[in-house]
Amino acid sequence: MWADTLLRAEQQHLLRLLLWSALSIIGGTVVALTVAARRIRSPLLSHFAIQMAGWGLLIGTFAGLAWRDANLRDVAGAARLERLLWMSVGLDVGYVAVGAVLAITAWLLSRRMGGVGAGTAIVVQGLALLLLDLQFAGIVSR
Repeated sequence: MWADTLLRAEQQHLLRLLLWSALSIIGGTVVALTVAARRIRSPLLSHFAIQMAGWGLLIGTFAGLAWRDANLRDVAGAARLERLLWMSVGLDVGYVAVGAVLAITAWLLSRRMGGVGAGTAIVVQGLALLLLDLQFAGIVSR
């Protein structure tokens, strides 16, 4: 793969991450505002909204920093990017697992809806990141 092709693929991946970040922040904020406006006491929705907005801010920060540092890569740089990407895929699977364990444990042990909401949001974020990273990995690993 040529360096300019890899750079464009990396930039497209980062743009997708920034878009997901914006959607997460907007979605979390809308849910939080809806709960507040209707004066509903819902730990499930509140914790879901907090996790979605928080993850959105975190993802947006990392994607923005990566966008700033994106440049043409030589073969060694491309190999480092690919290894980092596959490590990120592994972390994404871990996020899904941690979120599922959190949600299931909160439900089974104490019927805490806040934990279920937070765990569900972590699973959603992990799955989205996993799909985005696997899509980019498919391009980079050719």
